[in-house]
Amino acid sequence: MGNIVMGSPRAPLSPQRLELPEPASIEDMTDPAPDHSTVEAVLEAIRPSIKADGGDVELVGITDGGIVQVRLLGACVGCPSSHMTLRDGLEANLVGRIPGVNGVEAVKDD
Repeated sequence: MGNIVMGSPRAPLSPQRLELPEPASIEDMTDPAPDHSTVEAVLEAIRPSIKADGGDVELVGITDGGIVQVRLLGACVGCPSSHMTLRDGLEANLVGRIPGVNGVEAVKDD
């Protein structure tokens, strides 16, 4: 009775009938690296909300680990809520919308 599923018989699996895919490599299992234009497009979509409070954001770069580096500008500089803007606004949108983005960090001017 081990070969009956929902009342209909099924043929036992044999090695000749079973085709397995090749094992995936680590490269196949990782997200592709995000590109600057895609990140810029998402930043442009959320920029009006940041500008409404007198701030802005500039894309500085993307690390090999998928961390988007941004520079907060305008009213965002020194704002006590900038960490919330970074995490809840920028990071949530970028990580949620772009495969390969793993986080966002603010870069300060030297």
